[in-house]
Amino acid sequence: MASTKSKPTTSINRSDNSAVNNKVWFYSFLLTIQYGAQPLITKRCIGREVIVTSSVLACEVVKVICALVLMTKDGSLNKVLKEWTLVGSLSASGLPAAIYALQNSLLQISYKNLDSLTFSMLNQTKLIFTALFTYIILRQRQSIQQIGALFILILAAVLLSIGEGSRKDYGSDDPDKIVLYGIIPVLVASVLSGLASALCQWASQVKKHSSYLMTVEMSLVGSLCLLASTYKSPDGEAMRQHGFFHAWTPLTMIPVFINAVGGILVGLVTSYAGGVRKGFVIVSALLVTALLQFVFDGKPPSLFCLLALPLVMVSISIYQKYPYRVKKKEE
Repeated sequence: MASTKSKPTTSINRSDNSAVNNKVWFYSFLLTIQYGAQPLITKRCIGREVIVTSSVLACEVVKVICALVLMTKDGSLNKVLKEWTLVGSLSASGLPAAIYALQNSLLQISYKNLDSLTFSMLNQTKLIFTALFTYIILRQRQSIQQIGALFILILAAVLLSIGEGSRKDYGSDDPDKIVLYGIIPVLVASVLSGLASALCQWASQVKKHSSYLMTVEMSLVGSLCLLASTYKSPDGEAMRQHGFFHAWTPLTMIPVFINAVGGILVGLVTSYAGGVRKGFVIVSALLVTALLQFVFDGKPPSLFCLLALPLVMVSISIYQKYPYRVKKKEE
């Protein structure tokens, strides 16, 4: 009788796992396309005169609206509003949002003092830190094959960075300035990125914090940080002189909306699959960008890009095929 009763449960569990896997692949695919297409869409739709902070703030507002609409549609909004507390919000979303804000500031400092190639290669170390912090915070282990897949992915990212960086100029020539204001900030930012990603995964998987709610909360915190920065920033001065929507056109809303959708997809991928999977998406998106540049700009992919393509495919296949399995103790 015991074996008879266990079969339906196993069947249901397999069905649930299959549905989750389908969602993971679907959201990952959409996010890959969004990440890959975003640079080209932004370049064509946002003019150089547009104030960067205004487009970022507009994106956060659209992100909040989209998340609220989706919560209303799935019927979770009323429940979330009843159970929402400030302390719970700050513990789940406040810290990751603050960490991401600091990370973005460090990346901006580093990008100005490093050549594109060095910056991109050092920035890939966030994949390792994401895996490390998911183990420390969530005890989520990686199999030996998955660790190998991560290093293959980092190699692919380095190749893609070389292909992109070879087309750009180098930054500062002062060695001390490069280390202090270039290398150190990007490495600290990579550590912070891994920590924030693991905290978001912890909030969604352990505290059962809705990914849509986290999107709303982190967007609000990020917007407040941006608004505070406009008090003395050049963008803030430009907005006070020329207005928030200076140089905007109807086309400007296209990348703003697509970027907002991408932010929601990031939350869904992190919630269902974790921060490490998001790293695979980001590297895969670089290949999508190279392909779209070839299709629309006639710019052929570099040899490094062609070498990176099979590495990305192999790393994704290995990571998916060899998950970490808990060894059962012999009775």
